Amino acid sequence: MMLYPLKFKPILKNRIWGGDKLGTLMNKSVKDGESIGESWELSGLEGNESVVENGYLAGNNINELIEVYLDELVGQKVYDTFGQTFPLLFKFIDADDKLSVQVHPDDDMAQELYGTNGKTEMWYVIDAEEGAELYIGFNGEVDAKQCEEHIKNGTLADILTVHKVKKGDAFFIPAGTVHAIGKGIILAEIQQSSDITYRLFDYDRKDKDGNKRELHLENALNALHYEYKGEAIKLQPKENNSTEIVKSDAFKTNVLKLTKPTEYELGMRESFTVFMCVEGSATIESEASADLQDEHDTKVEISKGETVLIPSSLYNFSLTPGKEGATLLEIWIE
Repeated sequence: MMLYPLKFKPILKNRIWGGDKLGTLMNKSVKDGESIGESWELSGLEGNESVVENGYLAGNNINELIEVYLDELVGQKVYDTFGQTFPLLFKFIDADDKLSVQVHPDDDMAQELYGTNGKTEMWYVIDAEEGAELYIGFNGEVDAKQCEEHIKNGTLADILTVHKVKKGDAFFIPAGTVHAIGKGIILAEIQQSSDITYRLFDYDRKDKDGNKRELHLENALNALHYEYKGEAIKLQPKENNSTEIVKSDAFKTNVLKLTKPTEYELGMRESFTVFMCVEGSATIESEASADLQDEHDTKVEISKGETVLIPSSLYNFSLTPGKEGATLLEIWIE
């Protein structure tokens, strides 16, 4: 059977710092009073496998699809490298309150401790309150001893690089970089498939049971790359052209602002491609096939807050924006 653009059921995560904006701004099914901090859009992590919601493959999870379709789904190069492990994790995040100051291990440390990859990631700001801030990297020369002293004194924020953010800003966070999301920010997060996080500082915040949330100082201090200074990525996207945001060994991300129908040719890309819609809406239409009798298998709508996976075997398709246009993040592994 021929593959087609795949949509997955979001996995909503309650977080102490979450709010309701994934419902009001990103069209998720958030119930009144829920503190939803994350919508996992596409995940292969054990216990959090994303399930297809459209077409004849509905009900199958991403790992089951890889087992059956192999490189037709994820691409020859990706399959050769990662086998039946889906290598990336895609999220939308609502920071209704500030998140902990944290760090993720790099590949070497994660392989040594857990036998898995590390966690390099990037952020694309979808919406931000006036004065909202992100913290990425140290603002000067810092070593482990100095960092630990600032943690004990509650002054860790004083040695971090502060970024005032606005809609459309983007940031790359290599594994080992200290970082935190401030209050009042909605963003898309693209990352290696890992859920390993070490908290350095959490403002003495307590969980629902009244206990201070756990810190992971020994591992965190070992994981830190003290030399990295985070910088905002300067973006000047051109309409109807794919503009590079991040190019790394872990993933590549472009932004595409659509105002008119566009024929998309991926050529011989040896990877799946994921589109995350961060503004407006669009229709993705792939080649019809005798195997796909239902038009919903060849024509997929993607609106703000939705994510679609394009299998590697679909080289050509069209993108048609809605009346208000569309802004899409395009992600793959090169």
